[in-house]
Amino acid sequence: MLLKWSLMTLFLLLKIGVASSPNIIFILADDQAWNGTSVPMISGDDSSGSRVFETPTIEKLAAQGMTFSQAYAAHCKCECSRASIQMGRTTTTLNAPDKTSRQWSAPITDSLANILKRANPNYRAAHLGKWQWFHSPESMGYDVSDGITMNEDGNSTDPEDPKLSFSMTRRAKDFMEKQTKDGHPFYLQLSYYAVHPVAQALASTLKKYEAMNKGGGGRGDKAVMAAMTEDLDTCVGDLLKNLDELNIAEKTLVIYTSDNGGRTGVLNGGKGDLGEGGLRVPMIIRGPGIKAGSRCSVPVISYDLTATVLDFASPGFALPKGNEGGSWKPLLLNAGKGSVKRSIDRFVWHQTTEVDHPQSAIRRGDYKLLYFWDSKEGLLFDLANDLGETRDAAPSKPELAAQLESELKAHVRAGLGEQVFSALEKGEMPRRIRPPGKGRPEKK
Repeated sequence: MLLKWSLMTLFLLLKIGVASSPNIIFILADDQAWNGTSVPMISGDDSSGSRVFETPTIEKLAAQGMTFSQAYAAHCKCECSRASIQMGRTTTTLNAPDKTSRQWSAPITDSLANILKRANPNYRAAHLGKWQWFHSPESMGYDVSDGITMNEDGNSTDPEDPKLSFSMTRRAKDFMEKQTKDGHPFYLQLSYYAVHPVAQALASTLKKYEAMNKGGGGRGDKAVMAAMTEDLDTCVGDLLKNLDELNIAEKTLVIYTSDNGGRTGVLNGGKGDLGEGGLRVPMIIRGPGIKAGSRCSVPVISYDLTATVLDFASPGFALPKGNEGGSWKPLLLNAGKGSVKRSIDRFVWHQTTEVDHPQSAIRRGDYKLLYFWDSKEGLLFDLANDLGETRDAAPSKPELAAQLESELKAHVRAGLGEQVFSALEKGEMPRRIRPPGKGRPEKK
């Protein structure tokens, strides 16, 4: 009798656990700049949103959820950023400083989806779209995926499916419908190929923007970029509509962001370097308990995702040793107020390839140090008062600059090893060179 009661109790607890476990949709745009949507990331600052691109669905998402003004990508390029997201670590700690990295220092059993399913075996996970790494999605815990895919896989030959955005969305809806029918909570990552060039868009959408320029299409055509952005927004709208149709919107966390930043006309730098332009990204989250129309100015970073997902899916489940992220849940459930607890109280970035000045950066509090390994120069910026990184504060705060430089170097050395660190110090790091001038803030 006691055994029967215990089994019934366990069954009820499991059932309650399934019912209270939220679905989580992580939408990752490709190369979308901080101001690449029509939602201003800073309230009242029109320059922090686009005045050209139209994203009505993202506007609706922001009205229903929380907008983050200081959301950061884990890296300024897609491959490393995506590795960091999956593994919950800085790219240096993971030993994935560039897209050729193969000797990661953390086991793939510690990936987001693998940990999630250990924490709560009821979850099912899917990854659709751009992957960009040698480890397969299946090995990293995804039950459904498109496999190992690259940038070029998103260049569609179907005029009705530019960047494969629409077919990806249909497959995502199929996955959600199946898991809902089967009674499984799910984690779904949609890594769209948009808005990465070469730009593609529906002809009907492009008509709205064709007067913007007289370009011939493809890379650099502003009209096609604007249309591609709106097509992506339409697909996000289709996903949200499907949540309503499945009657699961109220128990689904929807996270929208980008893998890296881009040129903004406001922030320093862009994709490929460690200025704020290359690192800051749009981020909006909607879900149960999140105050509609709220805003958060607390700095967050994309490798926080694993900690956040676990905190919602299985509160109290311990992160694996070495994970450097912290949960956004306290912010999300407290109208954007509070803090994120991480194992380290700083953000670190590292970039030595495809840039003419190999560089690393560290942010702690409001201060960010941008360090150049070739010139041994460290530029200190007070981001609270100098968002554009135009004024070097190092001369007036030499002790802080020295302390941050020391912390930064120690972090890089610990993650990449003595040999790589020594080469950096000697300026011997091999790299592909970008056009002159990329990677350093302009003197003003």
